[in-house]
This record gives sequence, C-alpha cells and structure tokens, in this order.
Amino acid sequence: MSEFNPISLAPILPELFMAVAGMVLLVAGVFRGNEGTRFITWATIAVVVMAAFVLAGELPTGKPVLNGMFVLDSFAYYMKYLVITGLVISLMLSIQYLDQEKMAKFEYPLIVLFAGIGMMLMISANDMLSLYMGLELQSLSLYILAAIRRNHVRSAEAGMKYFVLGAISSGILLFGISLIYGYTGSTNFELIASSLAKDVSIGAVLGFVFVLAGLSFKISAVPFHMWTPDVYEGAPTSVTAFFAIVPKIAALALIVRVLFVPFVALHEQWFQMIWFLSFASMMVGAFAALRQENIKRLMAYSSIGNMGYVLIGIVAGGDAGISSMLIYLTIYMVMTAGVFGIILCMRLEGVSVNSISDLAGLSQHRPFLAYSMAILMFSMSGIPPMAGFFGKFMIFQAAIESGLYTLAVLGVLSSVVAAYYYLRIIKTMFFDTPAEKFDTNIEFSRRLVILLSVLLTLGFVLYPSLLIETAEVAVGSLFDF
Repeated sequence: MSEFNPISLAPILPELFMAVAGMVLLVAGVFRGNEGTRFITWATIAVVVMAAFVLAGELPTGKPVLNGMFVLDSFAYYMKYLVITGLVISLMLSIQYLDQEKMAKFEYPLIVLFAGIGMMLMISANDMLSLYMGLELQSLSLYILAAIRRNHVRSAEAGMKYFVLGAISSGILLFGISLIYGYTGSTNFELIASSLAKDVSIGAVLGFVFVLAGLSFKISAVPFHMWTPDVYEGAPTSVTAFFAIVPKIAALALIVRVLFVPFVALHEQWFQMIWFLSFASMMVGAFAALRQENIKRLMAYSSIGNMGYVLIGIVAGGDAGISSMLIYLTIYMVMTAGVFGIILCMRLEGVSVNSISDLAGLSQHRPFLAYSMAILMFSMSGIPPMAGFFGKFMIFQAAIESGLYTLAVLGVLSSVVAAYYYLRIIKTMFFDTPAEKFDTNIEFSRRLVILLSVLLTLGFVLYPSLLIETAEVAVGSLFDF
C-alpha cells in the first residue's frame, strides 16, 4: 500500500478550504438564526476571497492528482478565478435583496458557496466520476436556490421545473458515462482519449452524444433551453442573477475540457453537433426575445443567444477559438453582473417590478441607473468601443480564420436582430413618458458592482492586452496533453 502524500492534495486546497469554512459557517448560522444572514453572507464573501488567495499559492502544474481524477492547469486556474469573481458579485448583489424581500435565510449564502465548490470541482475534473460529482453538487444547490422562496408560487414552480428537467439531464449524462465506460473500459479522460485514438466504436459515440446533451442543458443551449425563461422569471431575482453570472462558466469549462481531452478523436462528430447548438441558440436567443415584456425573461433569452456566440469559439477550436471564447465569457459575466445589479434596483414602494415598461423615463429621475444600463445595453449589442463589441469581434474573427464563414455570418445577423431588444430598453428609459420613480435606497455593495461593471465595460478598449494574453496562456495548457 502506497504511503499517503499530503502534497498531492495541494491543488484541491481551495475547495477543501471552502468546504470546511462552509460547514463552520453553517454551525454559526444555526446558532445565530436568520437574524445573522447578513453576517453569514459577508463571512461567505470573505471565505471566497480567501480561497482566491489559497488558489494563488498553488502552481497550475497540469499534472493530475487524486489518482488522475483532478487536474489544475492554467485553463482551470483562469476559469476558477472567473467563478470566484462571479460568486463574490452574486453574494454582494443578494445582500440588500434578501432583506427587502423578507427572505433572509442564513442558508442562502452557504448554498451559493457549496454550489461554487461544485463548479470548481467541475472545472478541474479529469475523470467522468469527478465530473459527475462536481456537477451534481452544483445542480442540487441550484435546485434549492430556485425554490428557496417557499411561500411564493412562482419560485416553487421555477424550482420544480428546474429540478425535474435537471434530473432528466443528469440521468441522460449518467447513462452516457456508463456507455463510455462500457466501450472504452475507463472513466479517466486520458485513458478514454487513448482508447478512442485506437478505435472509435458506435457505442462510445452514442455515449458521448448523451454526455454532450446533459452538459448542454447546463448552459441552456437550444434545444435544451426550455427551462431557462421560466426559471429566470420565477426564481427570486438575486437567484436569477446568480444563475446568469456563474454556473454557465463552469459548465462551459467542462464542455471544453471534455471535447478537447477525452473526445478529441471524435472531432468530426462533435463539430457538427456544436455547430448546430451554436446556430440554434443564436437564432432562438435573438428572435424569441423580441416579444418579451418581462426583463428577466428577456435576459434569459439573451443568455441563450450569448451561449450561441460562445459556442462559435469552441467550434472554431484551437488557441484562437478557445481564447476568444474565454475573453467573450469574461466580458459577458461583467456585463451581466451590472445589468442584474440594475434590475435588482427596480422597486416601486418596496415591491419588486420586472416589466420593461417600468423603466420608462428612468433617465429623468434615476440618471445613474439609466446611463449605466444604456452603456451595458450598447455593449451587449456589440456597439464599439464597448467591451461587448471586442468580445464578438474576436469570436467572429476566430470563426473566419477557421473557415466557418456561414456560422460567422449567421452570428452577425443574429447579433443585429438582438440589438433591437437591447436598444428598445434604451429607448424606453430615455424617450418614453416617465413612469413612477423607483425607490432610492440602494446599498453600497450593489452600487459598487454596477459601477465596476460599467467602468470595465468602458475601459476594456484602453488595455485589452491584459485579458487577451491571460486567456492565451490559459488555453495553451489545455492543448498540452
């Protein structure tokens, strides 16, 4: 029996730290009760920030640990910092909302924390079993968050829909994993890649299709998007913000690793599937949002469309395609955080409102919110010199370099259609007859998120090389296998 080596646990220390801290905070929450929710939330933010420092102390060696189930390379490093940033933003946005909606529960920030642990495990998964365990830890936490407002019919409905459809997708994923194990003899990514390099069986291809279908559900790619509009609308707005900002990062990281490590030999097969997922997501995201009056449902379809753009980078492949995907995903997270920060400010006499018409005349009585939303909407539309323009430009450039002219043209056309509903929000805020004034009480943490989002969206053009070079380094490790 080999001697236990504690050094082998070093790459997983951030997750271990978050798990132990989460259990300690859970005990503290039990003693303090729901009155201590604000304290637990700030403590959870502190834990996540400290986990970032712990992660900074670990070198991304790229060597698998825990019997080959876990890997920490530069790609995982980059994506984990994105998840950590998203967790901090989501928790900061939730603080005031939980008090305003009288749904302060000390479990809320801890469930977000445990979902974050699952996401970080997903990002570093190097085996089908660790992939599934991380995915389920995230999914179970998200099911609870969607239905956490138990006395609210829409929240309960959103939680039930998400749970039922999520359970089906998990079953599909698990069935695919069993097929892959049966036809390759392993669940380890490297061993699966070696097996498929020698012989590609129809059973392994079928198993891969099921795995890709299960993962596509997590990023709400068409045709696995049906849960997204209803869950976004029905869940509490702070939960919707969390769903929009963070989980898709981990799921996309997992999809990239699965495609380019164990199933790289199936490139001809998955190329066609990802091409279709990208095309369908862009089209549905662009056209289905045109008739939406609820801003949360509109953002749901916007997220579906944006996942289509991200998938273009995966279809393009190579260093250019994946690095452009990382850049776009980072910019999208920043923009979405600011938009949901403003949506959380949509309150009339203490009641949350979500209709686009409620934004009428916002520029006259809340100019900070109106101009911030306008900047973010211009950016999401892809109008220069906002960050969103450069994100789309790099994605389409990678597609052109890879010869994906049709997909690039379709992407540009869908972006033009989507610009209509983004610009419609700006028109409502600046040119429609003013509606009732929103409540003026906005907590500092929410103002900070909105302000930083706007500044980063505007400032990207001044120093884009930092993000571009970091993304290129991250992608370089992914293809060194």
